[in-house]
Amino acid sequence: MSVGTVEQRYETVVGLEVHVELATRSKMFCSCPTDFGAPPNTQVCPVCLGLPGALPVPNARAIEYALRAALALGCEIDRECRWDRKNYHYPDLPKGYQITQYARPLARHGTLRYAGGDGERSVRIRRLHMEEDTGKSTHEGMPGGTTGVDLNRAGVPLIEIVSEPDIRGPEDARLYLQSLRTVLLYTRVSDVKMEEGSLRCDANVSLRPVGTQAYGALVEVKNMNSFRSVQRALEYEVHRQAAALDAGERIVRETRHWDEKRGVTFPSRSKEEAHDYRYFPEPDLGPCALTEAYVEQVRASLPEAPGARQARYERLGLPAHDAGVLVADPALALYFDRMLAGGAAPREGASLLTVELLGRLNALGVTVGESGCRVQPEQLAALQELVASGVISGKIAKDVLDEMVAGGADPQAVVARRGLQQISDDGAIVDAVRSAIAVNPQSVADFRAGKKQALGFLVGQVMKATKGKANPAKVNEILARELG
Repeated sequence: MSVGTVEQRYETVVGLEVHVELATRSKMFCSCPTDFGAPPNTQVCPVCLGLPGALPVPNARAIEYALRAALALGCEIDRECRWDRKNYHYPDLPKGYQITQYARPLARHGTLRYAGGDGERSVRIRRLHMEEDTGKSTHEGMPGGTTGVDLNRAGVPLIEIVSEPDIRGPEDARLYLQSLRTVLLYTRVSDVKMEEGSLRCDANVSLRPVGTQAYGALVEVKNMNSFRSVQRALEYEVHRQAAALDAGERIVRETRHWDEKRGVTFPSRSKEEAHDYRYFPEPDLGPCALTEAYVEQVRASLPEAPGARQARYERLGLPAHDAGVLVADPALALYFDRMLAGGAAPREGASLLTVELLGRLNALGVTVGESGCRVQPEQLAALQELVASGVISGKIAKDVLDEMVAGGADPQAVVARRGLQQISDDGAIVDAVRSAIAVNPQSVADFRAGKKQALGFLVGQVMKATKGKANPAKVNEILARELG
């Protein structure tokens, strides 16, 4: 019988290979468009179909995007990276080979730091290289058990980001992948939508007894199309391998696919080695030479890194969780920065944005940065200032925000037009307080008998009488004095 949990007996070792489709308008080596969802086989040409005599021409924008990603991950850049052919035969690979980088990739030796369950984690990036995508085979829904091949995706520019085996568990793998996605979003090199295949992940996972250094047999897991799938697939694979090892079985080096519906991995083929692909230099393409000046120009164009932005928000007084919510979405972070520039107080502004505005936009199926969002950051900052300065109450601010979301109205204009200014005049509030005391003798008696909740009822009566316009702090102050 095994003693202890799987985690107590075995250490999980994971490395991820992440493919990212670059957000260029044309393919890696030809001018065919890269639009997602076009009818099958309508975005192809002799180059991406591999027809005789067609020659590839590298996409300069794709190279720039790959370089942006590599620099954002702190990689060392090869100033003369080279192209290679990776040879294998499959229906969705029309040329019978893939143009990629093997011997001299664009970048090596980067690092991704992110918040893990046990504090900050650091995973080394082994390499980042450029290549072209393959087509897509479709099995479901095809007549008579046939397979359909759509070559629209063939030749779309990719980067492959390969980590070192520094990841220690399924949850850690998910956090790494989510953090990597955030970095790529900030660099604007890809929309990284797993559901559309622009971010795809393969995991290499093995187990070793706790306290040992030698790696176990490597199993590759494919076909994970969401962050949740990555974690679930690895959780299953860890327990499958642990059960096999406990039973004295040998782990087979192989490739397995994740079945989302059944929640299991299943074997598909033995794991290939590099020599199986017969790599050799691409004869139709010369080296990809990058000057120092060009590399530094691209480096200077990079936006503030997510980690640096998170630290800046926390220095402004935001809790780590709230800062993380903002940083996770570059459009949201940019919106918040514009609020700050418009004079919003950091903590109050962040709450107004993430709780109040996002709640309303989510109900409409709209996000900040889209045309459907009619509230400008500067307007939301102005609304927050109206509350901070006592012009309106927090409750009235929500009503004003409803009108802003509906029509893009300016908050000051809404307040002025509807006469929503908060009542801070002591005389007017005293009259409302005395009226509430007079018509609610039982609540007054309850409060004087020590029932503190009775005061809340009386405050509510005053706010109701003033249509929510009375300054709540003054109401409490005057009530306490009148009841004293």
